[in-house]
Amino acid sequence: MTTTTPDPSSGVPPARVLVIDDEAQIRRFLDISLRAQGYAVQQAASGQEGLALLATDGSDLVILDIGLPDMEGHQVLAELRQWSQVPVIMLTVRAGEAEKVRALDNGANDYVTKPFGTQELMARVRALLRARTVTGDGALPHFDDGHLHIDLARREVHLDGAPVALTRKEYALLSLLLRNAGRVVTQPQILAEIWGPTHQHDTHYLRILVGKLRHKLGDSALDSRYLFTEPGVGLRFKG
Repeated sequence: MTTTTPDPSSGVPPARVLVIDDEAQIRRFLDISLRAQGYAVQQAASGQEGLALLATDGSDLVILDIGLPDMEGHQVLAELRQWSQVPVIMLTVRAGEAEKVRALDNGANDYVTKPFGTQELMARVRALLRARTVTGDGALPHFDDGHLHIDLARREVHLDGAPVALTRKEYALLSLLLRNAGRVVTQPQILAEIWGPTHQHDTHYLRILVGKLRHKLGDSALDSRYLFTEPGVGLRFKG
């Protein structure tokens, strides 16, 4: 996976990003920033306007503010998830963990807390669009940065050319995170998928498993290369 910016000369239509935010300054700022990266941008100042644009014109990614004048962003997310799986990044001034977990559990792919840095947001946009492109044909994603190689189709993991022996649960965790590369997967989602729905609060299981997986991948919690922890929320594989 490599970080790329849309190339207007390639003949490939630019990815379309829909910004739903009631603050005109934020919309203008995001419009300039996204267009500078080669994306096509649409803007909506309310939840209903955003849903209408998405329904009629479609989009490759939505940036959605939680605080909207006509309906809460969570409600917009719930409505669009009834008929669309478009990647959604939530914008919020509410930095609490519960708010983030609620957004992710309700179907958001990622979140950014205001005020945010342009580079951070653009990186998250690229990661979600790249993950969507990689998996869009139904094929299992793979990862190779010249150091770590993961091939889910073959169930192979190599580190510097040497095979890495993973337990069933270690592989299940790595597979889950890679299939959602660039997206934060919440702790309850991980626990439910790997250990079952009755273990959604057994976070100590996850801490132990993550530690073992990091060790085998040559990763570190203090200087993460692949597995990134969102404290109190969940985990994200490098996008």
